[in-house]
Amino acid sequence: MNKLIFIILILPSLCFANNLQKADMVFVKKLERKLYLIQNGKPFREYKIALGGNPTGHKQQEGDQRTPEGKYVLDYKKSDSAFYKAIHISYPNEKDKMDARKLGVSPGGAIMIHGQKNGYSWLNLISQSFDWTLGCIAVKNAEMDEIWGFVKVGTPIVIEP
Repeated sequence: MNKLIFIILILPSLCFANNLQKADMVFVKKLERKLYLIQNGKPFREYKIALGGNPTGHKQQEGDQRTPEGKYVLDYKKSDSAFYKAIHISYPNEKDKMDARKLGVSPGGAIMIHGQKNGYSWLNLISQSFDWTLGCIAVKNAEMDEIWGFVKVGTPIVIEP
């Protein structure tokens, strides 16, 4: 009987409360290969990530396979991506563009948090054990669903080495 009361009364409220929880910041620690969803200064979700194939250092130009470092904004969601859902990171910012101009290169762009390449979700366990993106931040598809629900457009993201 106690289990039935829990299922009928408590479980729906827990699910509803979870739907209301939103991240007020996303924090990425590249060296740890971790993405954290933050609310009120405290992490409430943690995900293992894969980065660009050359992850050390800040992204400087298109094709360098680096993931940017710094403060950005998650500025739009893309459900029709070549990868299972994607949330765009506002790279390059004005400083990134200026730095690339000084080097005479394109800063690149289309940096996202995304799931697995469409049609390859079965590689989740393998693909999350090494860095394989062109500079994006990759998670498992089920984790991307969670992130998608917890993060709204306009949420700041901080990416640290």
